[in-house]
Amino acid sequence: MKNMELNRKQKILKLIIEDFIKYAEPVGSNYLIEKYKLPYSSATIRNEMAELEKDGLLEKTHTSSGRVPSTKGYQYYIENLRSKKVDEKFKNEIQSIFSSSKSVEEVIRESCEILSSMTNLTSIVLGPSATAEHLLSIQLIPLTNNSCSAIFVTDKGYVENKTFILKDNVSMNDVKNCLDMLDKRLKGTAVSELVDKLESLKPLFEDYIEDYNYLFTSLVKTFYEFAKERSTIYGTENMLAQPEYKDDAEELKKLFDLFSHPDELNKYIKLTEETITDASEINDDLKDLTIISKDIETNGNSLGKIAIIGPRRMDYENVLSALEYTINELIKHLGSSDIEYERDDYDDEGGNGNDGRA
Repeated sequence: MKNMELNRKQKILKLIIEDFIKYAEPVGSNYLIEKYKLPYSSATIRNEMAELEKDGLLEKTHTSSGRVPSTKGYQYYIENLRSKKVDEKFKNEIQSIFSSSKSVEEVIRESCEILSSMTNLTSIVLGPSATAEHLLSIQLIPLTNNSCSAIFVTDKGYVENKTFILKDNVSMNDVKNCLDMLDKRLKGTAVSELVDKLESLKPLFEDYIEDYNYLFTSLVKTFYEFAKERSTIYGTENMLAQPEYKDDAEELKKLFDLFSHPDELNKYIKLTEETITDASEINDDLKDLTIISKDIETNGNSLGKIAIIGPRRMDYENVLSALEYTINELIKHLGSSDIEYERDDYDDEGGNGNDGRA
């Protein structure tokens, strides 16, 4: 909606919200007149502000006669008052990601890094649901005469590897044959069902490897890891600069405790059915925190979700425009032939921290 189309009350609300986003200070009627040279009397603005408060779009603070936006006010601003223009520098940064062949993981990771940098907030990428992701292949890569890595790839491009140090009575060929059998029988299985399916195949292991317990146990652990919610967080340090947290050690501790427990954070993000969620609606301790999230869906398949976490006072105009642009560009480019599946690096220590002895 263009500014010329706004009525007086909407103009005042827009100015209050954008000023509060910028300065984090309650806004009063005299301040509005002086700062923005408004052609209204102080009494007129006070009456409009009182109406906006009555409508639940503004709140009065205990320490000032000024007003601050409410959650409902932010939502109204997002739906009716904000511009959807995307910063050109941001566009160029995002477009640069697609200038060369990259894996799905690289594209999403670099997008989130740019989002965090340009918004000065925290971004999170949450992987696809384990029920919607399926095993694509299992491959064996010999490393030395007595060590090898098993590479597991899903249909969403996620890769896990597991390194095995073979015992003297176990041959590389035996392990290969066993994994080939698993590849054929488990291909297409939902990640959430891999452990149960593997358990049902346990009697077959003895046909390939006499001493198979190490191999079997290691695979079970690997599939458990597969089924866990996967997420990566970027820009946690950006929250230190936010006025809501830099001078409030208790709130900052709560925030970083949340960042330190990815499973809990993932749960909150999954609960955000709406684009924008006041985190206090999920957990009373998370006051003044907002989660903005959007799904990455292409060809009817979910590749996960990207979320932005910041104070309730965040710059929704720029943040939402940047997130929407990023998601649209990811969807547009992820299906191109230049996007490849990434195979994680691996070494004798097991790459992802997985190691086993078969």
